[in-house]
Amino acid sequence: MLSQIVAYFQNYSHVWAHAVGAHIRISLLSFSIAMLVGIPAGVFCVYVKWTRRYIVPFFQMLRVVPSVAILLLLLPIMGTGIRPAMTALAVLSIPAILINTVAGLENVPDFMLETAAACGMTKRQLWTKVRLPLALPLITTGCKTAIIEIIASATIAAQIGAGGLGELIFTGLGLNRYDILLVGGMSVALLSLCAALVIGLFDKIVLRYK
Repeated sequence: MLSQIVAYFQNYSHVWAHAVGAHIRISLLSFSIAMLVGIPAGVFCVYVKWTRRYIVPFFQMLRVVPSVAILLLLLPIMGTGIRPAMTALAVLSIPAILINTVAGLENVPDFMLETAAACGMTKRQLWTKVRLPLALPLITTGCKTAIIEIIASATIAAQIGAGGLGELIFTGLGLNRYDILLVGGMSVALLSLCAALVIGLFDKIVLRYK
């Protein structure tokens, strides 16, 4: 098996590199959309408290829907390619970021907010200098969960012509080639691990105050 994997890289390393590049591109685009929606929505839920009972359950409900089902619903609207895959992956990952953002902001101790207000901070400064920095550890945890889910689930993008490592996995399954299947699966696992390490490093550098 090891000799087959080595032979695959010797002959088809360009195919593997192209699949990895496509997988990273889809994952990063989906993750960017998820952050752009999830973090502001979480802030809005805390800032306007009554909206939480509608926004959070809505996104939790979407999380229950399988990515494949979302893809099938999007195909008649967006067609095949990267756009429906990116949208489905973003929908899958928004709840993790949204819920952690809400939890992080709501767990900021009241006495810290009262102390900051007593020091003369404005409402805007309370958010930018107290609430958001203290909520950042939970927000980054949600981002870590989201990116791992995205990278693992991005394999379905190959089913609709968006490329990625899913092509290797499905090719391995179709041809009964366990070497190709292992190359695809292990590459997805390594990408997930690298993404978690990058976010963990960001957490360690930015949140030195912990």
